[in-house]
Amino acid sequence: MFIALAAAPIAAAPDVNVGAELLRVVLSLCAIIAVILVAGWFTRRMQGRTQPGGRRIRCLEVFSVGARDRLMLIEADGKRLLVGTGQGGMRTLHVYEGEATPAALTAAPQVPNFGELLNRWKRKA
Repeated sequence: MFIALAAAPIAAAPDVNVGAELLRVVLSLCAIIAVILVAGWFTRRMQGRTQPGGRRIRCLEVFSVGARDRLMLIEADGKRLLVGTGQGGMRTLHVYEGEATPAALTAAPQVPNFGELLNRWKRKA
């Protein structure tokens, strides 16, 4: 019985083409990175389409006071409201009368998007 097992031929391991497997893994990784970049581009394009046109309420600015507390400057029907939010809920702190000056509504400088940063990096290289 032991002799029969020892005399049985051993199956050879299949040959593996390492170069082809490495190429397949690298191409798969590139495809995944491309899908992530396309998804990021697509979501940024979709965010740009949600303009506040026709809305009567908009948030002008948010300032974080603590871990959970924030101050929000909100414009509603031509009035500006200073609202405090926290664990206890929301509370109106002040109501500004009249129109806001254009200098008060200037936004912070725009942060360049990912594509612009890549273009700058390419130019430096």
